[in-house]
Amino acid sequence: ARELRLSPEERDTILLAAKVHDIGKIKIPDRILKKPCRLTPEEFTIIKSHTLEGAKIIEVCKNNPILTYARNIVLTHHEKFDGSGYPYGLRGEDIPRPGRIVAVADVFDAITSERVYKPAWPMEKALSYMKEQRGNQFDPEVVNAFLSIMCRSRV
Repeated sequence: ARELRLSPEERDTILLAAKVHDIGKIKIPDRILKKPCRLTPEEFTIIKSHTLEGAKIIEVCKNNPILTYARNIVLTHHEKFDGSGYPYGLRGEDIPRPGRIVAVADVFDAITSERVYKPAWPMEKALSYMKEQRGNQFDPEVVNAFLSIMCRSRV
C-alpha cells in the first residue's frame, strides 16, 4: 500500500482490516480446513463460503468503520484479476483495491508457509509464481509494487 502511494490513513486501515480477512473460516469444519490432501469439489465449495460467512460475521458491526472496510476485504480477497475468482467473479478494477492488495499478501503468505497439506515453497519459486500470475490472479500494479519491495529487501 505504501509502494502504491496510498495515504497513511488508508495504509493503516488496510493493515488493521486485513487481520480479519479469513474470519469466515471459523465457520468451516476443521476436517476440511486441516485435511492433509486434495479437497473434493464439495469441500472446496464449503471452503469458498468463508468469504460470505466472514462478511455475515462482520455485518453486525456496521457502526465500526474499520470493520466496515474489512468486510470489503473479506468479500474480495479471493476475487481474481481475470474474473475467475470468488464469490462474485469480479474482474480487474471492479475488485476493490484493498481486496487486490490483500490477495497478493495472502497468497504469498500461503505459498511460503508450511501447511498440513503442503510444504512451504522456496522464495524463488514463490516470487516466480507471483510474477506469472500478474494480470491473471493478481492486479499487475499490485504485484509490481510487491516485487519492488521484495527485491529491495533481498539486496
